[in-house]
Amino acid sequence: MPEVRLVGPNGEQVGIVRIEDALRLAQEAELDLVEVAPTARPPVCKLMDYGKYKYESAQKARESRRNQVLTVIKEQKLRPKIDPHDYETKKRAVVRFLEQGNKVKVTIMFRGREQSRPELGYRLLQRLADDVAELGVIESSPKQDGRNMIMVLAPHKNAKPKVKATTPAPDPAE
Repeated sequence: MPEVRLVGPNGEQVGIVRIEDALRLAQEAELDLVEVAPTARPPVCKLMDYGKYKYESAQKARESRRNQVLTVIKEQKLRPKIDPHDYETKKRAVVRFLEQGNKVKVTIMFRGREQSRPELGYRLLQRLADDVAELGVIESSPKQDGRNMIMVLAPHKNAKPKVKATTPAPDPAE
């Protein structure tokens, strides 16, 4: 293009100038002429230090990746005719996962004639959801999936994940 709309290094509008003049201004200021809006008529160019710009944008991208929360889905498998003690053990594991801030996928596996009684699995999943209601909510309600019934529990939004407290190592000088 013979002419470009030029933006100065501090964001001020210089105006529409010939491309040669824009390049000369960039060399005088020891900056780069960077095209920021190629589809505009005339195209918009800015005087900037391109290396510094790339570095700052990489820093912003790294910071946004650091602030992202990685959701982990833990799984707990049950059977419809689970023993009360085994149920308590599995429930403790679900509680621990929810306290850590993880989602929990609870799967009930049906075998043989158990498949004709899906209400047993549904009641078991509802009981589990009621037992851990203070820590998590049902994200996806119980659904039959072939031989399995699946439900997903998610921790409450305002709940902070619990971090294990570590005891300091004993001082060898004592």
